[in-house]
Amino acid sequence: MALHSAQKGRLIAVIGDEDTCTGFVLGGIGEIDKNRRPNFLVVDKNTSVPEIEDVFKSFVSRDDIAIILINQSFAEMIRHAIDKHTEPIPAVLEIPSKEAPYDASKDSILRRAKGMFSAEDFR
Repeated sequence: MALHSAQKGRLIAVIGDEDTCTGFVLGGIGEIDKNRRPNFLVVDKNTSVPEIEDVFKSFVSRDDIAIILINQSFAEMIRHAIDKHTEPIPAVLEIPSKEAPYDASKDSILRRAKGMFSAEDFR
């Protein structure tokens, strides 16, 4: 993992199960900032909901993170915190996990985006 300081809003953060985080870290997104904070959280059966929420809030407040990827099953656990985040950056994207497929009806960010457009916009 690189220890250099990242440019503002250049990182992707991940909150996910072990397989999801491992895949993204192997793909090169792993980073540790100058305060030794990683840009990912591996959630397992011992991870508490408050811990997931605290990490999400810390990712939202960091100015070096542009996108937060979160397994949708974990996003459901902290839906209230995700719904409170209304800034465009960092963007929050809910992704499927190996255990749970993506369900667009549960994605509050997607529902919000759909509300911004009408069918007329796509003709």
